[in-house]
Amino acid sequence: MFYRNVGKRILDIFFALIGLLFSVVLFPIIAVLIVLDSPGPVFFLQKRVGLNGKEFSIYKFRTMVKDATSKGAGYYFETNDSRITKVGAFLRKTSLDELPQLLNILQGDMSIVGPRPQLPFIVEKYYSYYEPVLSVKPGLTGLAQVSGRTSLRRSQMVALDQEYAHIISFLTDAKIVLKTIQVVLQKSGVKTDVSEEFLEDLTPGTTNS
Repeated sequence: MFYRNVGKRILDIFFALIGLLFSVVLFPIIAVLIVLDSPGPVFFLQKRVGLNGKEFSIYKFRTMVKDATSKGAGYYFETNDSRITKVGAFLRKTSLDELPQLLNILQGDMSIVGPRPQLPFIVEKYYSYYEPVLSVKPGLTGLAQVSGRTSLRRSQMVALDQEYAHIISFLTDAKIVLKTIQVVLQKSGVKTDVSEEFLEDLTPGTTNS
């Protein structure tokens, strides 16, 4: 209980600061590459659902063309999605697009380890599935991300997120972090050519409205 309520937050702040310190040189380099590759802002901000259903703005490096959500498949990815820029494809493959979320962690909206934060309309649509998941802070990486990442269907990801919410501990988080490093280095489970609509296999459940 101490780890869940206090210790986890202390480690989040410590490792987020360390991460920002080591990536401080990367930020301007990535920013320049993004701007040279595609006109538009460096960062992409989007509303996500966090602890207890509270919405917050998640930070990412922009990996798609400007105003991408108003084009093509909207919030979903298409196979060989033309909205993803060349630099963006690299950032996604290496997970470098997620680096700005270290700021979300410092702000207290996210944790190093936890279920990935979902879009409000997804949580509303499948609320009965996500309700247990909202009892913990969303994370930069999680059990689902080290168990298949984008190759998993939504039902599988939600099941893993629910499992994490029940078994959260220091040892669990340590294992997930170590596994994440392995996954990122091997680029396993990263499939930018899979349509997210293909991954939708849940039946819309009870909403909180």
